[in-house]
Amino acid sequence: MGLLKWSKRPAAGVDANTPGGNVVRGLVARATTPLLPDDYLHLLNPLWTARELRGKVLDVVKETEDTATVTIRTGWGFPAAYKPGQYVGIGLQVDGRWRWRSYSLTSISSAEKKTIAITVKANPDGFLSTHLVDGVTPATIIRLAAPRGDFHLPEPIPGKILFVTAGSGITPVIAMLRSLAARGQQADICHVHSAPTRDDVIFLDEMEALAHSTPGYTLKLQLTREMGKFTVCRLDEWVPDWRERDCWACGPPRLLDAMESHYERGGLRERLHVERFSIARTDHGGEGGTVRFALSDKKAEIDGATTLLEAGEKLGINMPFGCRMGICQTCVLPLAGGYVRDLRTGEERREGERIQTCISSVSGECTLDI
Repeated sequence: MGLLKWSKRPAAGVDANTPGGNVVRGLVARATTPLLPDDYLHLLNPLWTARELRGKVLDVVKETEDTATVTIRTGWGFPAAYKPGQYVGIGLQVDGRWRWRSYSLTSISSAEKKTIAITVKANPDGFLSTHLVDGVTPATIIRLAAPRGDFHLPEPIPGKILFVTAGSGITPVIAMLRSLAARGQQADICHVHSAPTRDDVIFLDEMEALAHSTPGYTLKLQLTREMGKFTVCRLDEWVPDWRERDCWACGPPRLLDAMESHYERGGLRERLHVERFSIARTDHGGEGGTVRFALSDKKAEIDGATTLLEAGEKLGINMPFGCRMGICQTCVLPLAGGYVRDLRTGEERREGERIQTCISSVSGECTLDI
C-alpha cells in the first residue's frame, strides 16, 4: 500500500481515465525527479498533463449571426461523465492573459468521444464570449474546469416538464433534450422559448424537428419583435397545466425574477429550477476603493459594481471560480483585511470572514491572500 501511495503522489489530484494510469505517471515522475513527467509529455501532446485540466479546440461552427458552437477535445483527467444542464469552466489565453468564464455544456457525455461542446453567444460587453465566437481557431489549447451545477433533470425524470428559456438560455436545456432523445426517455414536455426573431433562435431547426417527430414535445416560440416580450401571466394561456409540471427556466435576470415571483405567489416555488448566467446586481454595491492581492503583490482601484473576482482576473491572477453567481462556493476566500459588500444583498463583510469573490466588491479597501 505504501509503494502504491509513493508511486501515485506526483500525479495526485487529477485522476487518470484508465486504471493504473496515475501509478505509471507517478513512477515516471520519480524517475525524472526533480522534473515531473508533464515537463516532458506536454512537449509531445499539450493535453497530457496532470497539473491542470486542458482541452484543444477542434471546431467552431456558427449557429446564428452572433452564436457559435465550440467543440473541444478534452485532455487527461477530464471527467467522462457529466449531467446534461451542467456548465464547464473555460480558460483562454488572449493577449498574454488568461481569461475565465463558465458556459453550459450543449453536448451529452460520452466516454468514447472524449469531446465536449459549448454554445456561446457573443456579448458586446463580454470579451471572452466575443473571442470564442469570432476569434478562436481550431487547435487552440485551453484550460478547463470540471463540470458543475445543479441545473439538471432528476432520476427518474418527471412525467410532465415545462421548459421556459430565452436567448442563450436554451443552451443547458438543449443538452437535456438531446440526452432524453439519445436515451429514448419519454416525457410530456412543453417548451416556451423567447427570442427576437426566428433568425435569433439558437437550435431552431433541431427543436422544430423534435417537435415534429416527438409526440410528447411541444414547442411554443415567442418572437418578441412581432409578438412582444414573454410575460409569466400568459402561462395560463400557453400552458394551462403549468402548475402540474416541474419547471426548468433559464434566461435573462428579469425573466427569472418574474418566474420566481410567479411560482412563489402560487405556492409552487419548489417546482421551479432556475439557471442564471449572471448575478443580479442590485443598488447595494460597495463604495469602491482599493483591493490588494497580497500573495500576488498586486492591487487595483475598482468601482463598487466590479467584483473582486473580476478585479483579480483583470490583473492576470488565477482566481478560483465556478458558477460566478454566488451559488457553488468555489470562489470563497478569507478576507485578510478591510471590508467588502455583497452585491446582491448589500450585506457588509469584514476582516476574518470568508467571502465569495464573485458577488462581492470592495468598500473602501480590502486585502485578499491570493
